[in-house]
Amino acid sequence: MQTVIEKAQVLIEALPYIREFEGKTVVIKYGGAAMLDPSLRASTAQDVVLMRYVGMNPIVVHGGGPAINAMLKRLDIASRFTAGGLRVTDAATMEVVEMMLCGQVNKDIVTLMNQAGGEAVGLSGKDGKMLFARRVDTEDGEDIGLVGQITSVDTKVIRAVCAAGMIPVIAPVATDREGRTWNVNADTAAGDIAAALEAEKLVFLTDTPGLLRDKDDPDSLIHRLHSRDVETLKKQGVISGGMAPKVDACLRALDAGVRRTHIIDGRTPHSLLLEIFTEKGLGTLVSHDVAAGNGGE
Repeated sequence: MQTVIEKAQVLIEALPYIREFEGKTVVIKYGGAAMLDPSLRASTAQDVVLMRYVGMNPIVVHGGGPAINAMLKRLDIASRFTAGGLRVTDAATMEVVEMMLCGQVNKDIVTLMNQAGGEAVGLSGKDGKMLFARRVDTEDGEDIGLVGQITSVDTKVIRAVCAAGMIPVIAPVATDREGRTWNVNADTAAGDIAAALEAEKLVFLTDTPGLLRDKDDPDSLIHRLHSRDVETLKKQGVISGGMAPKVDACLRALDAGVRRTHIIDGRTPHSLLLEIFTEKGLGTLVSHDVAAGNGGE
């Protein structure tokens, strides 16, 4: 009986959050271990489907680096990355990126969501002119090929899928007016899509507890980060590597009206539910209005 009562308490704790977020849009950047570990894949799919059933509009934007790397290796095509973590994408690599992201990876995620009881629809940035892009500008002027920087987001297909009660699952491949295909960083795509939708939340599933002041010390987690502290932490090297595009995406989304952005540990089972439906939450909250000084805590 005590176990049953404890379960009821969990539901009661979640009730105000369910009420608060009913009808609201949450964009989820899906990547890392949550995409690879079978048990985490199942729990993440369950989380997203539950969000849909309680009246939220979850939108999944996914990466697929390991699958792309594996296929490139099979085809004897070298994988190269910039210092900032962007994949150097020539024409041959772009074919593999599109094949794996829009084909295998996207449909695997759709199948997971459907098996968990949802109705998911696989999309790419090419569908409905959703994502238009141009060649990304690198700081040193290096030519990194068909890597795109989003110039516009058309949300009509996403909104139509959500209005039909389904879950959009989006591969970050874009096009342009000349019909070229662009490989877009998934973190960047998630931020731009959240911004265009003026989502309630943008959540990044990562393979770390969140933003760490010392990358080797999990106890150095920065729980709350004010946007004004970002540049200082970049200069200190705290925000670097793969974390930089996530934080930058958070800032763009916040500037466009997204209320809260989160970087959480996707290695924790049901991390999405813990973040959204409990008081404690997980990971790092990035916003324009956290209490002063929390950027260092």
